Amino acid sequence: MSEKPTLTRRRFVGSATLATGISIVPRHVLGGALFVAPSQRINLAYIGCGTQGLRQLMPALEKPDINVVAVCDPNRMSDDYPQWGPNELNDKIRKFIDDPQWAKGARGGLCGREVGRHVVNRYYARQKRSGESSDCRAYADFRELLDKEKQIDAVYIMTPDHLHGTIAVRAMRLGKHVIVHKPLANALAEARLVRDTARQAKVATHMFCAADRPSTATISEWLAAGAIGAVREVHNWSSRPFWPQGMTRLPQEAAPVPDGLDWDLWLGPAQDRPYHPSYTHAVFRGWVDFGSGALGDMGHYSFYQIWRMLKLAAPAAVSASRSQYWSITDFHWRKETSHVAFPQASSIVWEFAARGDQPALTLHWYDGGLRPPIPDELKADGEQMPAEGMLLIGEKGKLLAGFSGEGPRLIPKARMADFRPPPQTLPRPIPELDQWIRACRGGPASDASFESVYPFAETIQLGNVALRTDKRLLWDAERMAITNAPEMQQWLHRKYRTGWEL
Repeated sequence: MSEKPTLTRRRFVGSATLATGISIVPRHVLGGALFVAPSQRINLAYIGCGTQGLRQLMPALEKPDINVVAVCDPNRMSDDYPQWGPNELNDKIRKFIDDPQWAKGARGGLCGREVGRHVVNRYYARQKRSGESSDCRAYADFRELLDKEKQIDAVYIMTPDHLHGTIAVRAMRLGKHVIVHKPLANALAEARLVRDTARQAKVATHMFCAADRPSTATISEWLAAGAIGAVREVHNWSSRPFWPQGMTRLPQEAAPVPDGLDWDLWLGPAQDRPYHPSYTHAVFRGWVDFGSGALGDMGHYSFYQIWRMLKLAAPAAVSASRSQYWSITDFHWRKETSHVAFPQASSIVWEFAARGDQPALTLHWYDGGLRPPIPDELKADGEQMPAEGMLLIGEKGKLLAGFSGEGPRLIPKARMADFRPPPQTLPRPIPELDQWIRACRGGPASDASFESVYPFAETIQLGNVALRTDKRLLWDAERMAITNAPEMQQWLHRKYRTGWEL
């Protein structure tokens, strides 16, 4: 029997009775054992019911091709999740399930597996699908879910970063299609294993990273028409992190594990440590063991566009600089070195060799409030650099756009006024989830399949490795080797907790 999403600690949260009963859509095949026939819904297990997980669960439920049969999260339910604004997520769910009393009295976002189950059941009950009733199952352990839910066709992964690769690999080895929020994994070697497993399993895969931006095709057409000449530099900057970073040591004080949270399952493959609230919910992103920092959080969105526009492969070298940390110990200054958290601000440069008729190129990343120098063209227009953006510098001009390439324009304004855009010749993408659904049915691979996104996913994780050193690192992608600093090789790999090895 489904539970109501009421809080058993702290305070009561209003909710309505869940729908009961169950009907499983039988699995059929199209072109082999893995693909789902158009006449059948894709039976989906949804793993990760935190804030971003619930935000993306709702549009997934609206897809008639998808049937969510199970949800999973190591947290049963709690109202302590950060939201983008007061009741931002709770209000979205209230509207989605048509329940104005939803999460009434909650301190923050109400999340967890029982919340996910409630949202699924309430939405499907309202839809009154012909011949179906819903009772979505809820699991704490994704391994138990994969073992018991034999009928699922696919999994949707919305967990903290350190679990992405582990869940994706295990699911693909069972022949399940996989969609995952970025990154593929927060360790480079594990991301490569994700790619290689997808190749072997031949399942439909997709990584959410803005693969539906029409501006990418627009900029590609402009570049092909010679709007700014051959591109030699790309600058990309983000206002992230919005969460704590720059910590130099792990939390030392003891904290009780919250009711309903299975801390061992939340840790997954990461090394053992006591629970602390500084690790969980949105703040996991700042920790090396659990997140990918500002670059890993945001870079996938923009790098997807850059790789598509400029047809990049793997970099030849990378170097980085970062904010510093100092403390006063025994009445003198001491520089702190951190291997546990990402810096508060960083700048990273990747070097790419010439490819075909295109020259060598450098890609510059900035976060934590850092931005590139204001180009003369913006100075001439009396403009400042935007808080986030993308700047392409070619041999004949410059192109400025939003962070992921949206709203492109040539600078200065006079140059754009004289520019005559070429005709549209490239196809514009369909929505990301639709791309993956089509692939699950035996259609073409999505634009952000694991194979497609791996080159920039690797580049991002290599950049995070470079943040640990002042050296310029030379990269041999074929051998997965840092050739001039073998001592840095250890940071390409995850140290798996016993029993969690892949």
